[in-house]
Order: sequence, then structure tokens, then C-alpha cells
Amino acid sequence: MSLTREMAAYDEMRRSLEADHFGEWVIVHDELLAGAYADFESAAEDAVRRFGRGPYLIRRVGEGPVTLPASVRYGPVRGQGRLRLRPPAPPDEDRGGA
Repeated sequence: MSLTREMAAYDEMRRSLEADHFGEWVIVHDELLAGAYADFESAAEDAVRRFGRGPYLIRRVGEGPVTLPASVRYGPVRGQGRLRLRPPAPPDEDRGGA
């Protein structure tokens, strides 16, 4: 399964999702709706728990896709019993980072 197929499945479900889950965060996995959540963190935590590294699509219903530059990576951070996503730390200028 590829992320492209998950995105196509979301597009096929868009009208139904907008009618039933507008403003919620949804997970699409194996071309099926795998869940709807009030916030991104809950969706991401459940997606990682259920599907590991994926692929799966997490998108807020009613908003367009988010495009990130290739240089931006996000990784899971665990703490206080919750999963958070954070960008990598900027290079340390004192250590000669670029």
C-alpha cells in the first residue's frame, strides 16, 4: 500500500467525511477510514500504535493537504504518557552546524 493510494481513497471519501467528520482529524489506512479524532495528537498516537510506520494518511477534514519542504522531518517524541510530534532541532551554531 502506498501513501498515494491512501490520498486517493481520502479523495473518494471526501464528501462523506465532510458531512460526518468536518473539522476532525481522520486516519486513512488500507484505503479505509480507520478513525476520526478531535485533535492531531490523538490521531497520530493511535496511528502509530495501530499501524507503526505506515503508510497511513492523517488529514483534517475540510482542509487541503499540507505540503512540507523535503528538508522538514517530523519524528515521534514520547513523554508524560503522550506521543507528540516535533521537528528536528536546528543545527547548533556553536558546534559549526549549517
